[in-house]
Amino acid sequence: MKFTIQRDQFVQSVQHVTKAISSRTTIPVLTGIKIEASYDGVTLTGSDSDISIESFIPKEIDDQELVTIEQEGSIVLNAKFFAEIVKKLPENTLEIMVTDQFLTRLTSGDSVFNLNGLDPAEYPRLPEIEEDNVFKMPKDLLKSLIRQTAFAVSTAETRPILTGIHWAIDDGILTCTATDSHRLAMRHAKVETNSEELAFSNVVIPGKSLSELSKIIDDTDELIDIIVTDNQILFKSTNLLFFSRLLDGNYPATKNMIPNHSKTSVKLESKYLLAAIERGLLLSREGKNNVVNVKTIDNKELEITSVTPEVGKVTEKVHTLDYSGEELRISFNGKNLIDALKVIESTEITIDFTGAMSPFVMKPADRDHMLHLFSPVRTY
Repeated sequence: MKFTIQRDQFVQSVQHVTKAISSRTTIPVLTGIKIEASYDGVTLTGSDSDISIESFIPKEIDDQELVTIEQEGSIVLNAKFFAEIVKKLPENTLEIMVTDQFLTRLTSGDSVFNLNGLDPAEYPRLPEIEEDNVFKMPKDLLKSLIRQTAFAVSTAETRPILTGIHWAIDDGILTCTATDSHRLAMRHAKVETNSEELAFSNVVIPGKSLSELSKIIDDTDELIDIIVTDNQILFKSTNLLFFSRLLDGNYPATKNMIPNHSKTSVKLESKYLLAAIERGLLLSREGKNNVVNVKTIDNKELEITSVTPEVGKVTEKVHTLDYSGEELRISFNGKNLIDALKVIESTEITIDFTGAMSPFVMKPADRDHMLHLFSPVRTY
């Protein structure tokens, strides 16, 4: 194998595929990046058996030559060293040549690196996926869906299914749900489907996979194809394939958790509520459960207090834009509310309370495509 390639394009693709490579793998060949040169261009692959990423660099884009292939072939090179080397090479181009015994020479200007490669025949093949269930959405929408739900997944391995984000499609509407059993984030979005019958209800994608995908895709309105099978999901855009395994098991029936009535409803400016809760938590030390106490005053204000006995107490008042229902006292994890307020993208929000010891719902006041559900905290 021998080719010369534009370094900038190559570095970007190397950074994409290394996101799938885990240092903890016990399979030596998976610590490497597979590089495959054909007369069409160069394909890079990284995998940790949960996530696999393939990035293709075509021979030319818009009449600009990116790759010159002298000899086809493939090699697997240690990802950790290789990614650092290509980032720091001195010239705009680099040449990669594989000789006997998988010895690989990288040349750029006056720099020459000789690396020991691994046999590419040992590298696992990427899954072959039947493209029956395909739907599309703009990349910027997909990034938003991930940002607005991934923060609420569980980090505890005791219930592995909750470390994923549940996706369901019905009637062309995708619903994404994440919960760690103390809070829940739900987001709806219209998507393009390849058939009107396309529907599924129990696809759970690891939160980690979606967070890595979000780092790779551009913030543009270019469409990305999404293909779902029984145990894999594939995200497919120009010159990039991103595979993730799906989580096994049944996701909890979250629709039953969301109350459809309220005893107290308030409308607030989200930035003032966010700032008040952030200040409220300044005294509650890390490791505590970030408890914030809220009570309603005279049907026009919320009083927010947080107490840490050995440090002190903070009290904040937030004016409501609208108020209806009973007076209320409730305590909850303020950090959970902060996480949700940071992704809600709305200047005004409504919160519907169903009682001091019942979950409450927060959503944008002007749209109905998203909601956040929180469990209260019992305080004595």
